Amino acid sequence: MRCPHCGNFDDKVIESRTLANGEAIRRRRECNGCGFRFTSYERIEEKPFMVIKRDGRREPFDRFKLEKGVQRALEKRSVSQMQIESLVNDIEDQAELSGRANHEIASMALGDLVLEKLGVLDKVAYIRFASVYRHFEDPEEFLREIQKFGRK
Repeated sequence: MRCPHCGNFDDKVIESRTLANGEAIRRRRECNGCGFRFTSYERIEEKPFMVIKRDGRREPFDRFKLEKGVQRALEKRSVSQMQIESLVNDIEDQAELSGRANHEIASMALGDLVLEKLGVLDKVAYIRFASVYRHFEDPEEFLREIQKFGRK
């Protein structure tokens, strides 16, 4: 580590402490050249989890956006906030597991995952979410989805 005072690369670690529940390490250092003491921090660098949109763009996974979409589908339904939170947690966990190798998931796969979880929790919310997610244009598309859902 380069000394911020004299620029020398020769230093020694005087003290190390774990911070933030093991997420970081704080090190007190002393320059062997000038004796200046300084602090450095080490943190794990995590790649952000990305969502690949239909047009190929990539954007960071946004839990708030996911939760907002699920809440919108479940609006005025008899589903508690705890159930919604649990559902969002399950979706987020499964998405990260499926995209663990390259830290990304296709928005289509994420949408299918949401539909799968909503189908178990609330059939009306499933149809609501499907209508937005699959861009329904006319009533026949609603009927086809309801019939398809009924066969499952």
